[in-house]
Amino acid sequence: MILRLKTSTRLLFSALLLTAVTGYGQQAAPLYHNGMVVCAYPDASQVGVDILKKGGNAVDAAVAVQFALAVTLPEAGNIGGGGFMVFRPAKGLPNTLDFREKAPAAANKNMFLDANGNVVPNMSIATHQASGVPGSVDGMVEAHNKYGKLKWAELVQPAINLARSGFKITPHLASDLNRNAESFKQLNPGKTYFLKDTPWEAGQLLIQEDLAKTLEQIRDKGRAGFYEGKVAAQLTAEMKSGNGMITESDLKNYHSVWRKPIIGRYKDYKIITMPPPSSGGIALLQLLHSVEKYPLHRWGYNQDSTVQVVVEAERRVYADRSKYLGDPDFFKVPVDSLLKPEYITSRMQNFSWDKATPSSDIKPGTFAGYESDQTTHYSIVDKEGNSVSITTTLNGGFGSKIVVKGAGFLLNNEMDDFSAKVGVPNMFGLTGGTANSIQPGKRMLSSMTPTIIEKDGKLVMVVGTPGGSTIITSVFQTILNVIEFNQDMQQAVASKRFHHQWLPDEVYIETAGTFTEAVKDKLQQKGYKVIVHGPSGRVDAILVTKGSMLQGGADPRADDTAAGW
Repeated sequence: MILRLKTSTRLLFSALLLTAVTGYGQQAAPLYHNGMVVCAYPDASQVGVDILKKGGNAVDAAVAVQFALAVTLPEAGNIGGGGFMVFRPAKGLPNTLDFREKAPAAANKNMFLDANGNVVPNMSIATHQASGVPGSVDGMVEAHNKYGKLKWAELVQPAINLARSGFKITPHLASDLNRNAESFKQLNPGKTYFLKDTPWEAGQLLIQEDLAKTLEQIRDKGRAGFYEGKVAAQLTAEMKSGNGMITESDLKNYHSVWRKPIIGRYKDYKIITMPPPSSGGIALLQLLHSVEKYPLHRWGYNQDSTVQVVVEAERRVYADRSKYLGDPDFFKVPVDSLLKPEYITSRMQNFSWDKATPSSDIKPGTFAGYESDQTTHYSIVDKEGNSVSITTTLNGGFGSKIVVKGAGFLLNNEMDDFSAKVGVPNMFGLTGGTANSIQPGKRMLSSMTPTIIEKDGKLVMVVGTPGGSTIITSVFQTILNVIEFNQDMQQAVASKRFHHQWLPDEVYIETAGTFTEAVKDKLQQKGYKVIVHGPSGRVDAILVTKGSMLQGGADPRADDTAAGW
């Protein structure tokens, strides 16, 4: 007898199964045929879908989403930050765009040290000096010039409408605004941005008139609407008010860079990802190769053997990151050496099943010749099969929390992503070396890992996440969830994650229930220190099913939304 369930029953069963696997109550993954946008805020997702419906391609939608997120996701969406784009056309070669921020011309390697050579607390986080030269607007202009179809003004206008008319805030955004209200007051004397007399409540309108005016300048003048003229003058005046370093010359001289993607393989899958100054692409490929020979599928999701192999791979990869990764325009990054299969295999040779390898015993590898929590990611696929994976950031939540007077946008605190001092961790606990030291005009190292996956020449997945130092491991585990553990896209992004970054020598888990008690006991008996650390990343991804449908995965840890048509 064949049991046939009603559609509603099947959906309920799927939701219950997903809750059991992930710990998050979620509906089954949405499916669309013509196009999909998955990003961190529902209004911005809808903006992207509207652009696709108008005949725009994935890059057009990406530009519109970037500006819409600058309005609706002030924690991380931005015009005052930067990011990375991975683009895979339906036909032709993939490409990547680096619109990461740069150190101002007046920056120097000792700028965050006191007279005794010690790092000054919070100077690289919550001051005007914490800001790098923004790249997001230039990046969107470059992407549109190269690949866009619709007119530029059409892509910026939806964000202007959201800023001027306002949008209803979610409980999550209301909580973030309330929690940071005191910082906004202290860091923005004489300004009232994001502040009101009573606490914010879900459903209230957030109206940003000054931001709307800034976006109008960008709509009408393109790149010059931000890097020259009125907005540039407002930004540099803000810098001068707090002894910041960004000048009009810095703004005029900023340009994003097209770079050759990092491409590797995991089993039958082709991985297209971001090159330096992102550390994410190299680290992701190192991680995938490190675990490729192990039977993860047989062991299962978050089982002790799976966790042990993944943690030991992460430990070694983050050690390499600390020494060898930086801006390739300033430091020769040994990409080929780091990605040689023999080298990666050699790094795992001292791994023992009997006990944890102490991080104190792991140093960056040797060979011949020798990022906030509040980043945001969005994934887009259009009707023709063009795909875009973009991760963009202000670094910390709301960046430096300093708003440009009159212009209404937040400044980044990306200078903290440099190594202020060799061996001293940044806000995410990441330790760096001379490869990522501060130099004028240099791009700071990032963990952002926008990635696109194909198999047999066909698009399979578009994936990425925010999460500071957890970005790389969140993308890595999401990919494994699909390929090795047969999870659908929504399950894969919702499943509980764990993280190890070499130093500190701890395994971070999201909740006490991330591992079963049996798994946790086995790991602790082998010397692994397991720490509950809270949510890890906010993955937004798209999977192309065997039936060529687009299946969305929007992270349930916040307001992330999958929309399509």
